[in-house]
Amino acid sequence: MRKMITDLLEEDQRIEVIATARNGQDAIKKIQDLNPDVVTLDVEMPVMNGIDALKKIMKTVPKPVIMVSSTTKEGAENTVLAMSFGAIDFIAKPSGAISLDLHKVQQELIDKVLLAANVKLTKVLQKKQANEVSKSRPTEVTKSQPKKLLDKKVIAIGTSTGGPKALQQVLTKLPEDINVPIFIVQHMPVGFTKSLASRLNNLSKIMVKEAEDGEVVKKGVAYIAPGGYHLKIRSIGTTLAIQLDQTPPENGHRPSVDTMLNSLANINQYSIITVIMTGMGSDGTKGLLKLKNNQDVIAIAESEESAVVFGMPRAAINTNKVDEIVHLNDIAKAIVSYC
Repeated sequence: MRKMITDLLEEDQRIEVIATARNGQDAIKKIQDLNPDVVTLDVEMPVMNGIDALKKIMKTVPKPVIMVSSTTKEGAENTVLAMSFGAIDFIAKPSGAISLDLHKVQQELIDKVLLAANVKLTKVLQKKQANEVSKSRPTEVTKSQPKKLLDKKVIAIGTSTGGPKALQQVLTKLPEDINVPIFIVQHMPVGFTKSLASRLNNLSKIMVKEAEDGEVVKKGVAYIAPGGYHLKIRSIGTTLAIQLDQTPPENGHRPSVDTMLNSLANINQYSIITVIMTGMGSDGTKGLLKLKNNQDVIAIAESEESAVVFGMPRAAINTNKVDEIVHLNDIAKAIVSYC
């Protein structure tokens, strides 16, 4: 596997693999000696596993780390755990621990390594207290006239690279009596979103679950789109229900933030609070524009100061339709202020 990953990465001239390590202990020593720009790390290793190695790396020689993970239940749980310990992103092996068909994810692996090389680790490692108000917090773009929101509201959150940790920051700060349903699209492949929902549910006061097709929406519950499925919301009489489908990817993603927001544009008698957080690309921007043309919408974007990858928030901000640009530490507070 080490040889295969090396060969796949070095087919791109922008990447040089300077060493491989046979276990976590060996990896830490080589990282200290060779000072690489990016580390790829398997969860399953002898002597010291990937999770223990990641914790040690982040404590002693912090580096942008991409996890290489199997899609087993245990593998998915460990991957979500790794995100919370500071890994930037992960690649899902196509077929188990020894994936001889790793070439299927070659381009994704290359793209994520190159992206990780440009990530500022201070944003991944920052543990600022919420009371350290960000400089960008008061940037209220169109908030000169306070909006009168409808009694019935929904919250829609879109995020990608760096998202699992950012979602943890936001959802764990929401009060258990928040009387609004929350819909979340986090770009993740099949097999990982259930573990993400389970972990966030254990850490949060509100209920967090993987969304199920056809279920009636409840207030105070956060629904995460399952990997491989678009999350759409539709009206049934006076209630809302979840619709999952496998229509083609949008912006290269399924689930897609745009698809979720576009579905909300067809919901009447609800105010919508949209939140675009860390992630590469511009998923969510078209949906935000459609919502702003059709609905009563408050749009919040994560500030550059805290976003691990500023692509998605930047694209949203560039529409000039964002109401608040908010540091990650303050996003939960901003959401609650509108509920």
